[in-house]
Amino acid sequence: MSVLFGGLGLSAKGEIILTKDGMTRTAIVLNANASIREKHAAEELSSFLEQITGAGFEIVGETDPARANICVGIGAAKAVDPGFSTKGLGADGIIIRTSGKNLILAGGEPRGTLYAVYSFLEDEVGCRWWTHKVSRIPKKPDLSVESLNRRYVPPFEHRDIMIMPITRDPDWSVRNKCVGELHGYGQFNIMPERGGCRKAWPCGHSYYTILPPEKYFEEHPEWYSLLEGTRTSSPKIHSSLCLSNEEMQRQFAENLKSEIRGAHAMFSAGGEQYVRYMDVEANPLMFVSISPEDDSGYPFLCQCEPCVAVDEAEGSPAGGALRLANQMADAISSEFPDKTVLMYAYHQTQKPPRITKPHSNVIIWYAPINASFSQPLTHERNRRWHEDLMGWMDICDRVYIYDYPDNLTYQLTPHPNLRTLADNIKFFAEIGVSGYKGDGIAGGDGGTEMAELRAWLVAKLLWDPTRDPDALIAEFTDGYYGPAGKHIVSYLEIIHDAVEISGDWLTLSSPPDSPFLSLETVLAAWAHLVSAEEAVTEDPDQLMRVRIAQLPMLFVSLARRDQLKYAASCRGMEWPFPAERNEAYQQFMSVVEANGITLDPNTLKLLN
Repeated sequence: MSVLFGGLGLSAKGEIILTKDGMTRTAIVLNANASIREKHAAEELSSFLEQITGAGFEIVGETDPARANICVGIGAAKAVDPGFSTKGLGADGIIIRTSGKNLILAGGEPRGTLYAVYSFLEDEVGCRWWTHKVSRIPKKPDLSVESLNRRYVPPFEHRDIMIMPITRDPDWSVRNKCVGELHGYGQFNIMPERGGCRKAWPCGHSYYTILPPEKYFEEHPEWYSLLEGTRTSSPKIHSSLCLSNEEMQRQFAENLKSEIRGAHAMFSAGGEQYVRYMDVEANPLMFVSISPEDDSGYPFLCQCEPCVAVDEAEGSPAGGALRLANQMADAISSEFPDKTVLMYAYHQTQKPPRITKPHSNVIIWYAPINASFSQPLTHERNRRWHEDLMGWMDICDRVYIYDYPDNLTYQLTPHPNLRTLADNIKFFAEIGVSGYKGDGIAGGDGGTEMAELRAWLVAKLLWDPTRDPDALIAEFTDGYYGPAGKHIVSYLEIIHDAVEISGDWLTLSSPPDSPFLSLETVLAAWAHLVSAEEAVTEDPDQLMRVRIAQLPMLFVSLARRDQLKYAASCRGMEWPFPAERNEAYQQFMSVVEANGITLDPNTLKLLN
């Protein structure tokens, strides 16, 4: 028999009763000095609990010993537990704890309390935020909480996924505990309460941002690459800076500081929304990227004697690039002590140098761009990329991964790398990698193969890499596709098994005629996708989600129609796609247009 919450708010079993029959006298307690993140966490908790239980949850400033209290944030937690501490939680760690009839949801600043609330709603109540448009909010008029004592710190400080528009949505990002450059980008006015972004400026490949050739080359050609005896700044022939030129280094440092000051001025002049944003973590511009221009696989080098000598001594072009990054880290440290320098270890700078080591305020962002994405980085075929990563781990305290979770060249080509993604993220956590960013595609809903699953799965694994990826995939497919979920899982198993059996390397540019996409694979995969459609014909929302999931195989059947249809005819196999190409094309385009999907030029070329 329960003791009703007009008394202690506890059941006979010691559970904290939050609601019964859709009624409550429980309140959410928020300290008067709570941060804007804690306030938003309390508001989110109140909103979702009302949706779940049908009961209103008032946010108050003090605990009441006559009721159960949900204490949100550090101040509220200390009101019921004076010894409460967030020591060791960092920016994102959480504490979910019961104390008598009180429930504590709190964590480190700036994001821990937010994550404690969302973790409670996910793990204890059953909420799921599948995409920026689709969620599962259960209905529970009776809600109680058993004894809890959970403390958790995620292994990655940077958890960033670029599969848009899903992951750009600020609410999806914070509710799925992601944080990075992308999340909330362009929406700074609503980001402070959501924990902010972790943004860089200058960002990315920044050499020519800092020293633009159109401004400096005519007067200072010696600051740029010497190639075949001629100074040049043209990226078309893979030029760069003359990294050994001391005058260039001095000007680079001055320009860099001016860029940072200018970015700060922009935020400060932007009104209250930007000033509020700057309060999140000292300011939003946490990083400064000092990295060569994007080389697309070709080396950007200078052939002058001093630069060649550095490259030979270091055994890698990363040596000269890292020396410049270290110099800039030192140059800005007195004026901007909160700034950390990023340097891409990418293509030509992938291999770590023999001599130079990153300074303490330099992060190496390692990008295994040419590795095989059908096998984990620990696989023998990825030995080179594995060894280079471990080399950076040996000499740098903070290494991030810049990964490629989807196909960037043919966005709708089936891309069976989910097993590898899970294995790699777990491996990165085990060896002490500090952050992860997954590059990706902006293409409307369903703009890349299995975009929704891919984004959600990576988010869950970045928060907790020990989770079972197969269980996560099944959970998502059941929740997002409903009765079609089991058929979607079968489709995924077909293409993942095929890529392993074929030995296909699988790159971020694998075309629709990749070896693993045999006729047998295409037909078997399509059969499961058809079964998925048949399972949800009565639900228009789930039906459209399945039709989006069908696009990759439909694209393959269109791009290789003559070849595949002829092969099927020769083998006496039924052609399951529309008999007329125009009919198949219209079927494909109707789904693309209905969901605002922007097709990449390579895909369009193969379709037309």
